[in-house]
Amino acid sequence: MPESQDSTETSEEYGRYDADGVREAVKLFLKSIGEDPNRTGLLETPDRIARACKELFAGLQQDPKDVLAKQFDVDTEEMVLVRDIELYSVCEHHLLPFHGVAHVGYIPRRGKVVGLSKLARLVEVYARRPQVQERLTQQIADALMDTIDARGVIVVTECEHLCMSMRGIKKSEARTVTSAVRGVMRSPATRSEAMSLIINGRR
Repeated sequence: MPESQDSTETSEEYGRYDADGVREAVKLFLKSIGEDPNRTGLLETPDRIARACKELFAGLQQDPKDVLAKQFDVDTEEMVLVRDIELYSVCEHHLLPFHGVAHVGYIPRRGKVVGLSKLARLVEVYARRPQVQERLTQQIADALMDTIDARGVIVVTECEHLCMSMRGIKKSEARTVTSAVRGVMRSPATRSEAMSLIINGRR
């Protein structure tokens, strides 16, 4: 499926989670790397991974629009920014984790705002899928623009990828930063204000 469609996909367009399929796949994987899936230490591993994957990839079964459905009327058109939202995802290229933080800001239109926790929830819905960081960042921004009709959005993510830390070049301290800017946030002054709030607020 083309990547351009990812931000508008709904749960109906995905298959159901198949725990039995995961168990069988794990057994085959263990055998294929030269392990014995029937040895004592691995006997329950397929069950454990089946349970873990249901949680790790729960975002595949969720519609991001549902997260942002409830909105509130607040007399403001000023920037709303939530920093340091923890995120954990899985790189779709190697199926290894990446983790870090997301900073999400938006400027509401006509005083329509969403609960602050919903921004963190939106990040989680998209992170709980096989992902690449660049697309994850864009999906969060596009969902806010499209669903709450924000005047502008900025999303910045900073992550460490275990596919870089554990294999390949093995650079454990490398962090990748991606950003997505939409609407009035593209204005140099507004974008500068948002980046200043993100940078000055770092722990």
